[in-house]
Amino acid sequence: METVAVVLEEPERLVLSRLDLAHPGDEDVVVDIDWSGISTGTERLLWSGRMPPFPGLGYPLVPGYESVGRITAAGSRSGRQVGEHVFVPGARCFGAVRGLFGGAARRVVVPGARALPIDGSLNELGVLMALAATACHAMWGADRARPDLIVGHGVLGRLLARLAMLAGEEPPTVWERDAGRAQGAVGYRVVDPAEDPRKDYRAIYDVSGDSKLLDTLIARLAPQGEIVLAGFYSEPLSFAFPPAFMREARIRVAAEWREADLATVKRLIEEGRLSLDGLITHRCAAEDAPSAYRTAFTDPTCLKMILDWRGYA
Repeated sequence: METVAVVLEEPERLVLSRLDLAHPGDEDVVVDIDWSGISTGTERLLWSGRMPPFPGLGYPLVPGYESVGRITAAGSRSGRQVGEHVFVPGARCFGAVRGLFGGAARRVVVPGARALPIDGSLNELGVLMALAATACHAMWGADRARPDLIVGHGVLGRLLARLAMLAGEEPPTVWERDAGRAQGAVGYRVVDPAEDPRKDYRAIYDVSGDSKLLDTLIARLAPQGEIVLAGFYSEPLSFAFPPAFMREARIRVAAEWREADLATVKRLIEEGRLSLDGLITHRCAAEDAPSAYRTAFTDPTCLKMILDWRGYA
């Protein structure tokens, strides 16, 4: 078997290539991808060449970890069935071409355990499962304070706000400097940080990816408050110690989502408690992937770009 995939040959050089696929085993499934999403966090760093040293990093590579499709073949021990609609968080099935993260392809081979069945009616919205699980992992847990300030009103910031509101507490404040991106809040307020006088936030969740913000955020903390780094940062982070010392500040890094987080957001979506509506702003046919990636990374009006693989032979 072979597939057509997005291949980053080197920074800022992206092409569509035909690649041989690994032969599926008894525990694997073959998934024909309908839609894949473009991440403006980690994938932007891969595209620009600014990704810090990371396990598996190297070029050429197939990016993407937000894909939705249908199972067309299932191994006898895969636990899945032909015809199921599934979310796929990437694949490593392209031989010498690295799969980091390997989801931006027309067809993939993955272990059945990594193919999460989802309601087919979600359609392209299913690609948002990964970001929703990332938000869930950052904030849900018995010892984790819900955000009362979120920095950044992109897709991840919006999902954090929606999840925070499920707790039934006071809606969070969201900081956003771009007037266009400030639109679309439902039930919470979005403000320019210059217009926010508060300095008593208990839990600040930063999804901006801006490594120079720590001093600003520490100055807005209540005593013993916490800053959660939920973005991905290409530059070293540093902060002035005395203000952090005076507040006895805590800094926590939120890592990648786990299977339990994915299961949680799936349940919340199925119960109608978590909406994914209004988060996808741009769509493009897969054959136009090079221009789609550039738009996703350079157009501030683009919250989430979707590649549509359905018409690709």
